[in-house]
Amino acid sequence: MPDIDRAVGAVLGSAVGDALGAPFEFGLPGVFRERFPDGVGELCGGGGWDPGEATDDTQMAVLVGESLLERGGLDLPDVFARFRRWAAADPKDIGLQTEQVLLGGAPWDVAAARHFEVNGRAAGNGSLMRASTSAVYFATRGRAGTMEAARRIAALTHGDGAAWEGTAILHELVRVALLGEDPLAAVPATLAEVAPAHRERWATALAPDWQPSDATEFNGAVWPCLGSAVWALRTTDSFEEALAAAVDLGGDTDTVAAVTGTLAGAVYGPGAIPTRWTPLLHVPLPGSTDRVLTAEDLRHLAGALATAGR
Repeated sequence: MPDIDRAVGAVLGSAVGDALGAPFEFGLPGVFRERFPDGVGELCGGGGWDPGEATDDTQMAVLVGESLLERGGLDLPDVFARFRRWAAADPKDIGLQTEQVLLGGAPWDVAAARHFEVNGRAAGNGSLMRASTSAVYFATRGRAGTMEAARRIAALTHGDGAAWEGTAILHELVRVALLGEDPLAAVPATLAEVAPAHRERWATALAPDWQPSDATEFNGAVWPCLGSAVWALRTTDSFEEALAAAVDLGGDTDTVAAVTGTLAGAVYGPGAIPTRWTPLLHVPLPGSTDRVLTAEDLRHLAGALATAGR
């Protein structure tokens, strides 16, 4: 069975990565290490973010997790309604594509598809960033079950199947890590379950020799985002080092670090998350009576999700 402690690591790790990376978003590579040359990074704030403040990445993950618990499973209309209420409350940050889908007025089951039909581009990383809670909840469903749940949740806001498959891959790698096994070793078997139309491109992004400099898109796209997170996990030896490597890539730093934190947190557990970070961590929830979650709230949420999924 998935380990509850590792589940806490995945959810809390994602939020910490989000808050760590937020002040550096859209910056150049190397800025994080310039700011912290001694290697001791802090939740420093900046760019409109308070120290320790989590962004839309964690806010949406919480909304997914709370829906799963309160509805007793995956209720897609309910998740979409929560997303829409949050988006309408003017969050400090929201992805352009996500905003257009949620506030475009279309019903939950066609909104993303209609957006994709019009724009032809919908492979952003917005469905990866919020996957920590659902990955924990569905980990007991096995490889096929967790990957299918990931696709369905991703499709609420992303009409491109590449985003569905990327989120499914992340779900499965987290499931493997929650079992105490090596998610990197599970990549080949996971790729075998990816839709054939998307398998080759994902195999390239997750290849053992791939590195972020090989990316052909900005890391706000789903392929280099997940590829960078896997690379950060593969090329470092601790939770903190993995997150520092992710943020130092520049670009969409909050989301790349959130995805890295999901994986690294599941691998290393919450005990590996620096204790100097968690007291500052907080997650505002626009549209939810102005609630603000703390690190302890996230711990309880993760534990409830891991238990409820059994």
